[in-house]
Amino acid sequence: MQNAVANPLTYEEHRDLGREMLKTKVRLRQLGSVVVGVYGPNSRTAFTFQKLNDAMDKLCGEMEAQAEADCPGLDASSFYR
Repeated sequence: MQNAVANPLTYEEHRDLGREMLKTKVRLRQLGSVVVGVYGPNSRTAFTFQKLNDAMDKLCGEMEAQAEADCPGLDASSFYR
């Protein structure tokens, strides 16, 4: 679902959002590793953490595309990698 955006994020806003998202992604992977260590790789919690990490990967990919659309030619998509 796409909505028309009257005021897309600026280059600086993508930079800040990307930085926060990547920090969050790293932290979620760390926490997921702890959960796997405690409850095992076949636990429901480990499975849910994996789904969460997969969703963050997908979100970062979507934000890469959005950053390119919002800031063409400025390589703003690199903030989400």
